Amino acid sequence: MITIGLTTWTEHPSLLGGTEKLTLTEYSGVLPVVEVDTPFYGIPKVTTVAKWQKAVPDKFQFILKANQVMTLHDTYDEGVSMDALKTAYREYRAMLKPLTQHQQLKAVLFQFPPFFERSNRNFHYLQRMVEWLPGVPIAVEFRNQSWYEESVKDAVFSFLKDLGITHVIVDEPHALNDGVSFEPVVTNSKLALLRLHGRNQQGWSAKGANWRSQRTLYRYSDQELAEFKQTVEQLQQQADEVCVIFNNNSGGDAADNAMALKELLGVSFGDLGPHQLDLF
Repeated sequence: MITIGLTTWTEHPSLLGGTEKLTLTEYSGVLPVVEVDTPFYGIPKVTTVAKWQKAVPDKFQFILKANQVMTLHDTYDEGVSMDALKTAYREYRAMLKPLTQHQQLKAVLFQFPPFFERSNRNFHYLQRMVEWLPGVPIAVEFRNQSWYEESVKDAVFSFLKDLGITHVIVDEPHALNDGVSFEPVVTNSKLALLRLHGRNQQGWSAKGANWRSQRTLYRYSDQELAEFKQTVEQLQQQADEVCVIFNNNSGGDAADNAMALKELLGVSFGDLGPHQLDLF
């Protein structure tokens, strides 16, 4: 199975051929999965998650980012207290219940900061994550190239496989001191996950107040999408589901690229919302 989605639902008016921000219901009439980053900044209330569920078809699924406490952002050097970690995981598990009970959680995405390097301490933390989120599908995105050094990356992939963690296959600008390499490796036979950030090297390294608007400013070419098609088809041989998330949002290119890849792959998504009838 192949699924395709985007990060957030409001920023993609071209899915409906308009210029207005989309509602979740409108988005779910076109694509079967969405990645939500709001839990990174603050763990939503269960009532908020329940509202999301009411807005989408029964088989629609969510990828939720792990909270910043759980990914050790901004507190790594001095460490995170065990109480703070346990509280975050407890609240996060409670928030997930409506989704896990109805099979609407595709994965919890741990997007680690660039300073989360390969170390014994961090290997141990990956183990603790699985213990603290029992039965929850977990996907890990590394942003430090140390995890992909030639001499150790096979051992890293084997470690993730043993834990049942999905290795996130990342496409982003990659230079010697910035970004990670593209590693299309499956570590969980249930789910292979690609996150496509674009290849804007200058924007990826941008500093200053507007760096967020530059980082994912990129439109994949037809040739690049054809290459992703080949990758997806290869991954299909190794995983029950291959999910592709486009995160090249800054210029409004993610939706168009997603629909182009959908066409290339010749896939269709059933059981979507009512807007599917309006589009096709």
